[in-house]
Amino acid sequence: MSNSQFSYSQDQFKRIARQVLDYARTAGATAADTEVSEGFGQTVTVRKGEIETVEYNKDKGVGVTVYVGQRKGHASTSDLSDAALKATVEKAATIARHTAEDEAAGLPEREWLSTEQPELDLFHPWSLTVEEAAELARACEAAAFKVDRRIDNSEGGSVSTQASHFIYANSLGFTGGYASTRQGVSAAVIASEAGAMQRDYWYTTARDAADMKSPEHVGRIAGERAVRRLKGRRLSTRNCPVVFEAPIASGLIGSFVGAVSGGSLYRKSSFLLDSLGQEIFSPIVNLREDPFLKKGLGSCPFDNEGVKVSARDVVKNGVVQGYFLSSYSARKLGMQSTGNAGGSHNLILPCSEPGGELDLPAMLKKMGSGLLVTELLGHGTNMVTGDYSRGAAGFWVENGEIQYPVEEITIAGNLKDIFRDIQAIGSDVEVRGSKQTGSILVGNMMVAGE
Repeated sequence: MSNSQFSYSQDQFKRIARQVLDYARTAGATAADTEVSEGFGQTVTVRKGEIETVEYNKDKGVGVTVYVGQRKGHASTSDLSDAALKATVEKAATIARHTAEDEAAGLPEREWLSTEQPELDLFHPWSLTVEEAAELARACEAAAFKVDRRIDNSEGGSVSTQASHFIYANSLGFTGGYASTRQGVSAAVIASEAGAMQRDYWYTTARDAADMKSPEHVGRIAGERAVRRLKGRRLSTRNCPVVFEAPIASGLIGSFVGAVSGGSLYRKSSFLLDSLGQEIFSPIVNLREDPFLKKGLGSCPFDNEGVKVSARDVVKNGVVQGYFLSSYSARKLGMQSTGNAGGSHNLILPCSEPGGELDLPAMLKKMGSGLLVTELLGHGTNMVTGDYSRGAAGFWVENGEIQYPVEEITIAGNLKDIFRDIQAIGSDVEVRGSKQTGSILVGNMMVAGE
């Protein structure tokens, strides 16, 4: 790893981490961990061809968690001087002494810690001047305007680049860290016709700028999506099949992850309590977690506690194979950490067709008549009961063909029923995050309209 814009090297961070742990021992800690990090980034937004905003961010910090027996205290600072580090540790130790004991508190078990740190190719710095970034953003926005004369306004084209690195260390002897980058290009435009306006957007993101779609592609898709929403109608209330377009279908996976994550389970605030080994999904659903994908947006060699991660089946033929647990939630549940402190890693939901070819038009033909949802609004998911109700927009489909755009509707159901009623998973994956899925067809949902 090398980048002249980083102020500290990994070796310097390791020395700071050792220093923090030494201070913690002196302060009376029986155990401690620390993370030292820095990051920087730049975002340039162009609107109607002119630079509108240039944003820079650059930060650094140290966080330390101190355990005095089973009492825990945490403090952080952005000042990396010796005096500030010592004062921060002392604050964490003071907090620990004044908190109640928690039998689940503490560092991970030593045998849970990662002993290998594979190279995952996560660091690809993109050195762009403001003007270079602005030219890319202009090309993106211009491609959107070229789509149709009805695109008459823009919220802008943007180009962003972010880079960071960190070292995590604890008093059990674990030390590890790495650098990573994330780049992005986006556009949001507005189409108008007969006094009505519709907005839509598109974006691409990757660790390596070379892996992103071109700015022209992003702009064109944003423009096409805005225009196709014009002349939207409302539907009468009905029950019908629903296809969730790939970019929003990942939200269904996110709801599942939240329901089988340790915090929800030990607090008993999940609709999927005791679901391990249970058939929760349709048998066509197979969900795999793979932290080791090269350049993956959810890849990592270890979790936020230094615990080893592993590639595993989370759902197999509809049956839940595993939860998402940190060391704390694992102890609360009498289980073992799954290496998910900090959340899930790359989650991959493969196409339900054996050949893996089921694009969006094929998904619509499979549905026949029903609703294609391309946008969800609000946060109407009750994680305790599984009740699901979201504002939505999209397109009405008949005989496998899009007929007209629809808006101002609500889709509703219960996530348990939705998961069991998944009838197809598309191959139209947009890799833009840690959850990778194509579009998802659900056999029946309530659509509330007029």
